[in-house]
Amino acid sequence: MEKIRRRYVFHGNVQGVGFRYKACYTARNRSVSGWVKNCSDGTVEMEAEGYPADIDAVVRALEEHTWGYIDSIETDNIPPEGSYNFDIR
Repeated sequence: MEKIRRRYVFHGNVQGVGFRYKACYTARNRSVSGWVKNCSDGTVEMEAEGYPADIDAVVRALEEHTWGYIDSIETDNIPPEGSYNFDIR
């Protein structure tokens, strides 16, 4: 199975609740690379690269995050970049 890359935009109570740190911690534990950042409109944007099951596990962990909540998620498949780290921007 090939690695893929997806771009996500999370809407809801996702800033100021440890959301980016949860994303980073979970992604690193699943060997998912990419980044996550707060956006000025109150959303959180993330790009995640890895095996589909691992990326899905990161998103599930964020959906189960107890300090905030996700109203909706926008997602797009984008070309893999071959990155190796996951960072908070």
